[in-house]
Amino acid sequence: MTTHEVPQALMVDGFRARRSFGFGGLSRNATIFAAAILTADGVIATQAPLSLLLTLPVTAVVFGLAAARRHGMSALAYYWAKVSWRRAARYDGTSYRRLLLPHPYALDLPGVGASSTLIKAHDPTSGRPVGVVHDRTTDYMTVTTLLAPGGSLMAPTGAVQSSLRTWSSVLDAMSTDEQVKGASVTIQITPGAGEALGDDVAARKDPNAPQLAKKIVDELVRTTPHATASVAPWMSVTVDPNASANPPVDLAEKVAEALRVVDSLDLSGTGTDIERRATDVDLRRIVRAAYDPDVFNARDKEFEELSWSECGPQAADDGWEEYAHDGGVSVSWVLREMPRRPISYSVLLPLLAPGRFQRRITLAYRVLDPYEGEAVLEREISHAHNTARATAEVKGRAKYSQRADAARAERAAAQVAGGAQVVDWTLMVTATARRTADLPAARQELARAVKATRGIRMRPAYGAQSAVFAAQLPIGYNPLVKD
Repeated sequence: MTTHEVPQALMVDGFRARRSFGFGGLSRNATIFAAAILTADGVIATQAPLSLLLTLPVTAVVFGLAAARRHGMSALAYYWAKVSWRRAARYDGTSYRRLLLPHPYALDLPGVGASSTLIKAHDPTSGRPVGVVHDRTTDYMTVTTLLAPGGSLMAPTGAVQSSLRTWSSVLDAMSTDEQVKGASVTIQITPGAGEALGDDVAARKDPNAPQLAKKIVDELVRTTPHATASVAPWMSVTVDPNASANPPVDLAEKVAEALRVVDSLDLSGTGTDIERRATDVDLRRIVRAAYDPDVFNARDKEFEELSWSECGPQAADDGWEEYAHDGGVSVSWVLREMPRRPISYSVLLPLLAPGRFQRRITLAYRVLDPYEGEAVLEREISHAHNTARATAEVKGRAKYSQRADAARAERAAAQVAGGAQVVDWTLMVTATARRTADLPAARQELARAVKATRGIRMRPAYGAQSAVFAAQLPIGYNPLVKD
């Protein structure tokens, strides 16, 4: 048995979750809230001392839940979300049914996509149509680029290092451009593409080829439907066209400004090739096929006449841990914690490996500008040292994990001082089963893939399944982008 050692130059680290300083494991805001509640309890007790028999136990329970952790979040936040979801479910707030309304009325996409609309524009650089998603609430524009990634597992170390450096340069460009609000990269793996591969091989097979070669090719085609997958990657960039020195005056100028900003981001050398800008038909196909996987390989004509609202589900039910929609039921997981040790550049490979069920993997980014990034890290250093100091005053010494966390914050600040950028990012994964009966198997397959990454910790998107599902589609919604 042989093992593959990843060179140290291809290891990635520097991951750290934001932490605020508070009392007894509480966050800063929770500590302020706790002080306000205790003050209110004291004021009430001056008028009715017996009220402490009720207020103090209730306050203690609330503080205990706020300090305790559940699935990587505060137990208070977890249970509050569950109560809110149950209340919404009781009033059918988690169910969606699309209605047919007479012209000129129309419905929007459900949930977080309700404020989006699709614009068909003309890209002057390529001379081809391009689809732009406009958020009518924030006036942001989202442009999606279809990609054709190349494999890097067998590439030389120098080539991979060059790709990582180039991607870092792309993030640098995002941080210094105030019009770029965020970006996301999504890879969708749809199993069972062997039939299409068989048609392609049959059309290209040479009738004069040797008989043995024909038999080998036919055998490969016969076995591929269970071992192949269709890979569809894309990158969506959210732009604020009004943040330019000369703000556009109408919608056409806003679209042109958004395309200009996205064209300035050069992805060449990042290990992927730009196939083309996504057209309005491409966006309709991606969104509609996510809700109904059976139409993934349909012809373009079937999507040309669809309105933007018709690309969404006909019916959907947003569960606590699953999302039922047209043609399937999905389960979405979100990032809980990254490893505190260096990891390989190929750590996501188990998530990208084809399985029985359709899967989407999304990395969402928001690159902080240099001043904001420096301010964030200075606060994080202060919080880390204050936490260690408070623990030392109570227990005589700080925890080793607290000292190590402070050291990581200082190393990050040193990297930023040397020109690195601070990036807020998250990871989202969705697996879709065609039948409800297959959902346990899809959930198990997803859990095994996450475990195979050996370090990345994820959890179900409790009570937010539909929002995470939509965040992986090119509809203009990025959970990290602030209004």
